[in-house]
Amino acid sequence: MQRGGGRGGGRGGKKNHKGQRRHFTDEDELREQAQKAEKEKAWRKQQGIESEEEDEDEARARNRDMPPSESESDSESEGEEEKPKGVSHLIEVANPNRTGAKSARKVTELGDKPESSNLSRREREELEKQEARRRYQALHAAGKTEEAQADLARLAIIRKQREEAAKKKEEDRKAKEALAAAKKTKS
Repeated sequence: MQRGGGRGGGRGGKKNHKGQRRHFTDEDELREQAQKAEKEKAWRKQQGIESEEEDEDEARARNRDMPPSESESDSESEGEEEKPKGVSHLIEVANPNRTGAKSARKVTELGDKPESSNLSRREREELEKQEARRRYQALHAAGKTEEAQADLARLAIIRKQREEAAKKKEEDRKAKEALAAAKKTKS
């Protein structure tokens, strides 16, 4: 039996299908497959037919799809403690270049009370920027900023122009009515 797609020489690799359509799995189909697997798993759990092989397959599939997070690695290693290798656990080393794993936090999750000693420069600047934006919007809503005052003045001018236009229109309408009434009385 030949290997490598029948090209001969043993180093053919995969046969490419040039000129043919590529087949992709649709997102909806993936979702449906995942839901079906979840339903089957729930049914097996309900029936009490859960095997260790399925658990191992699921764990392998999870590890293949995503890199393990800190919580997953912690939960997997709860039962067994890792033995320290070498003498590094015996010697206390003060390496200024070694940093612990920083937990990446979103600015929105930090809360209202920023602790300046714990925040990085970028986080602190982002919080200051948000606070400044909030203060500006509060002042703008109160009409105390230059931009808000200019907007209010412009709106007042527009309101006056509309009132004058409405008065003029009313006067024109009254003048037309008076003219029409004068024509009726003459005829």
